[in-house]
Amino acid sequence: MTAAVGNPTPLRDAAAKVTGRALYAGDYSFPALLHVKFLRSPHAHAEIRGLDIAAARQAPGVRAIAVGRDLPVTFGILPIRPDETAMAVDKVRYIGEIVAAVAAETAEAAAAAARLIRVEYRPLRAFLEPAAALAPCPPEERIHAASRHPSNLHKEARLRFGDPEAALAGSPLRVAAHFRFAGVTHAFTEPHATVAVWNADDTLTVISATQVPHYLHRTLAKVLGLPLHRIQVKKPALGGGFGGKSDPFPHELITAYLALRTHRPVKCVFTREEVFLNNRGRHPTEMDLALGCDRDGKLTGLFADIVIDGGAYSSFGVVTTYYNGVLMQGPYRIEPFGFRARRVYTNKPPCGAMRGHGAVNPRYAVEVALDMLAQEAGLDPCELRERNVLPADTLTVGQLRITSNGVRECLRAVRARSGWDARHGKLPYGRGLGVACGFFISGSALPILWNRYPQTVVHVKLDFDGRVVVFSGAADIGQGSDTILALVAAEILGLPLERVQVESADTRLTPVDLGSYSSRVTFMAGNACRSAAEKLRQAIAAAVAAEKGVAAAAIVFRDGQLVTADGQRLASWDEAVEIALAGRGAFVESGHYTSPKMGGDFKGAGAGLSPAYSFGAVVSEVAVDPVTGRVRVVKVWGAHDCGRALNPLAVEGQMQGSIHMGLGQALSEELVYQEGRIVNASFADYHIPTAVDTPEMDVTIVESRDREGPFGAKEAGEGPIHPVLPAIGNAIFDAVGVRLFELPMTPARVLAKLREQERRRG
Repeated sequence: MTAAVGNPTPLRDAAAKVTGRALYAGDYSFPALLHVKFLRSPHAHAEIRGLDIAAARQAPGVRAIAVGRDLPVTFGILPIRPDETAMAVDKVRYIGEIVAAVAAETAEAAAAAARLIRVEYRPLRAFLEPAAALAPCPPEERIHAASRHPSNLHKEARLRFGDPEAALAGSPLRVAAHFRFAGVTHAFTEPHATVAVWNADDTLTVISATQVPHYLHRTLAKVLGLPLHRIQVKKPALGGGFGGKSDPFPHELITAYLALRTHRPVKCVFTREEVFLNNRGRHPTEMDLALGCDRDGKLTGLFADIVIDGGAYSSFGVVTTYYNGVLMQGPYRIEPFGFRARRVYTNKPPCGAMRGHGAVNPRYAVEVALDMLAQEAGLDPCELRERNVLPADTLTVGQLRITSNGVRECLRAVRARSGWDARHGKLPYGRGLGVACGFFISGSALPILWNRYPQTVVHVKLDFDGRVVVFSGAADIGQGSDTILALVAAEILGLPLERVQVESADTRLTPVDLGSYSSRVTFMAGNACRSAAEKLRQAIAAAVAAEKGVAAAAIVFRDGQLVTADGQRLASWDEAVEIALAGRGAFVESGHYTSPKMGGDFKGAGAGLSPAYSFGAVVSEVAVDPVTGRVRVVKVWGAHDCGRALNPLAVEGQMQGSIHMGLGQALSEELVYQEGRIVNASFADYHIPTAVDTPEMDVTIVESRDREGPFGAKEAGEGPIHPVLPAIGNAIFDAVGVRLFELPMTPARVLAKLREQERRRG
């Protein structure tokens, strides 16, 4: 038998998903099921003066109606700013916010009854742009009157290491630019869905499309006033998340509340428009960035001033604010370094976490500025980057601890495979190559809730039938974490993969895991699984050693057998199981993972800390039509340092998915608002790249074997997206000589730049 780890392995749920057998939250049904529909606000900002549900209560099929005052407890994914309620209580803060909910015998009856609810509103001043939101205003006008700030500022983060402004002023070469990034959303296949069941033993079961069963569990307890032990949260098959299902959401709390009230199962499935209204996508951002270097291309300083449009609620916003700054510290050595980042509340659907959280927009700015510096210095863009990459086993200026680092190998791989040296700057007009690098965290070193628990726990159980069952609270959201845990256990125990079963993301059965965000699962749950499996192996080895009269340390687990180091057979796996269970029956071993202590002692030092960082590079080739401004990405070469590829097939898929998602944000995806209302809330109007738009992809896995990760692994789910966008932007410059500082780089924006270029030339 070959080793489990390191071999391309189809995901465990792949066949069930492609054949339609997988059960998603919206597929669940129970006897006497009720359906919930919502009344949503038509106003961006308004006081609720009155709410009349009398007619709706009498409508056919209606069994319960809930309004904001029924669930007044505030919540949020981050405990430092719990500013949401399940439904608007005293006022609404964006168009589409839930004002009331109806549970009825059918979805149609619920929707009809919701339309009968009458609400009296008093419109308030709406803050729709960050500039207006930053201006002082009286408390009664503010989106959140209790704010500590005299404006609608949500969070301001400032960090400075050295004097970047002075360093930039004295730099032989310096570039500066103003960047604008439109908001984008996740566009996952499966809409949000939740089913809640009030059980006969007075417990609540919630089946939901969530990335964070643990945090949803805690939020349900807080808002509903139930003890944790009376709530069960289950994550079924999930049709994509990308960060968009990593908040606890109002619809989950409302559905659970209505089940508690009616003592009947209640189901909620969003329409696609409701998914857009829920949003939590990448923040619209404006950024002024300055970057300098000396004549040899050594970077001399960076400063950025960033304004982030957060929408109506906090979500992950405090983290986003810091990440926009601190994650500019790599993959290059940049000193001095500083930033100011401000996130503001606006009367639009809230923004949150999205693949590559907080670092995708600033990465575009840094990598475009690097290309501008390379042009000023007369250096090849790849060469400038190579001269500045961080070494392995070092600290950044802000004390992010870098362990393994394969960015140089990634850059060299895409440079060679794309034919960069022979082709960059030498292609016909309208055709060009661009390069960019990136890095990202392998799980946040700090949990969202401060406590003394580990960040993840995994149980590994051995039973009489020879099964090894891995219990983990980690949420497989399509990235293949269940398959990774099975591979880790199989590798440690020398078993074929079919002998390992994974039970995940059920808070009644599985131990705590903080969820699928920050690219943490393979690294953290993988380490915990390895620890638990090693303990199980030790227990089995000790039992077999005592029976066979050999040293436990000399026993090797291989190919479903226990053998000595020289290959002498001691027992088959099933024989070893019988020996190990004699007199004790089934048993469970546990493993856990907690990040090592790291970071500085300054305010904000915890932001961006991770036990390891992934690195990558991308070269893209584009064709630009100078008549229409249309950009076609011809081919993308990507390389990613994932430490070690535990499942190379999954890593390749993540890299390809990142390229596709990055392509969309770079060229076509944009949330468009008119007076606070999303006007392109459908897949017909929100332009995701299709199969026809998808370029040829050449992906290379670089393995740096990180000492902290399980079998050397680091993340591969989010880091690969960061270089994609700037590589396209830099390729457009190589093709037609114009820099794009606003995303998406639509034909209209490219054409405007080309015409501006023509005017300058006279």
